[in-house]
Amino acid sequence: MIRRALAVGASAGAALATLRALRDAPPGGRERWARVNFRDRDVDLLGGPAAASGCLVAATLAGSPGLVGAVGASAALGCYDDLFGVTHARGLRGHLAALGRGELTTGIVKMAGLAAAGLLAAPRRSHPAARLADAALISGTANLVNLLDLRPGRALKATVLLGLPLATGRGSGQVAAAGAAATAIALLPGDLAEEHMIGDCGANALGALIGWSVAARASTPTRALALATVVGLTLASERVSFSAVIERQPALNVLDRWGRQPA
Repeated sequence: MIRRALAVGASAGAALATLRALRDAPPGGRERWARVNFRDRDVDLLGGPAAASGCLVAATLAGSPGLVGAVGASAALGCYDDLFGVTHARGLRGHLAALGRGELTTGIVKMAGLAAAGLLAAPRRSHPAARLADAALISGTANLVNLLDLRPGRALKATVLLGLPLATGRGSGQVAAAGAAATAIALLPGDLAEEHMIGDCGANALGALIGWSVAARASTPTRALALATVVGLTLASERVSFSAVIERQPALNVLDRWGRQPA
């Protein structure tokens, strides 16, 4: 209980403190972090490193060195893609097609790195296949949260909705989930106000933390169901627009638009 409460306060505090520090002195200058969002409004990517900071605090308090390394690697890979990535290759098929042409995209580098990060963080199991499944769950969730980050607040809301139930009870998984949810809540107002966005950097870090929380605390059937859901949604994203699906579902649409700036 104490570690979980500490994770909530320290993770949220670290995220907000990092955001303020980066706003005062953005590494490489403000232009490096400036972006235009889906409504052609000027935002910055500084929410990403801020989210990563909160996630690293949560991972540290969870007491898993492998998780700390995985969250840090996921955030670094996402930041690399945010700052140096190109947009002509989209989705898994797009990146694999580019690789087939001999082009190594930042997306492929990130996917390979996330897979390695998942292996680094996966809890030890008696059977190697179980650990591989956990690794896939961690890296897949890191990628899935990033796929949701197409509208202000969406990825952060998803993190809160997933993190709060996982934060109940006892154990390191609960500590990590509580820190992820607290980080997302701390950054949500600025994200909804379209002042900043978390980008791949923040989404990957939050997703890795949530995926590890499931792997660390859930039963084997629950982990298998979670992995199947992550894989299914990831494959569906190749053909279906998440935004279009959300807009067609009244309850999801209300939740998605809650707090967002008017058009």
